[in-house]
Amino acid sequence: MIRYLLGGLLLMTLLTGCNNRDWRTASRESAGIAPDPQSTSEAIVQVYGAKAWGWRGWFAIHTWVATKENAADNYTVYEVIGWRLNRGMSVLRIANDLPDRHWFGEKPELLAEHRGEEAEMLIAAVDQAARDYPWQNEYRVFPGPNSNTFTAWIAKQVPELDLKLPFRAIGSGYLN
Repeated sequence: MIRYLLGGLLLMTLLTGCNNRDWRTASRESAGIAPDPQSTSEAIVQVYGAKAWGWRGWFAIHTWVATKENAADNYTVYEVIGWRLNRGMSVLRIANDLPDRHWFGEKPELLAEHRGEEAEMLIAAVDQAARDYPWQNEYRVFPGPNSNTFTAWIAKQVPELDLKLPFRAIGSGYLN
């Protein structure tokens, strides 16, 4: 059994070593999914997911939430990023940003979307749920808390989002 485990770890290490991608130069550009806030006045709430960086992307995704208030000219992005903890920062990041930014080279997919009056009613609740996230200074890839735990937390606090995270959102079950 140990031999198979070591063989699997060796294989993953070799395959990762053959990868010439570098997270520092990977695309963080908009994927062109979200409406342009300059030409879209309605409120918007979106949830995105993209393959995790490196070998983790073979089976896991990173998720985040983006909101745009009515008539706002930018989006607010809510996400948890583990490496922030190593730099002495909270893992929780709330910032004006591109909502549909590539996750270090991986194009995001839209997991949920609400617009107009429905979105307007959700934005304050999403913001409060994010600020109340109980693991702002903790992060573990598995079993959590991680970025998917955060998105699942928001979904639990704001059930009107009607968000069902995919199986690949590892860590989303940490709440249970």
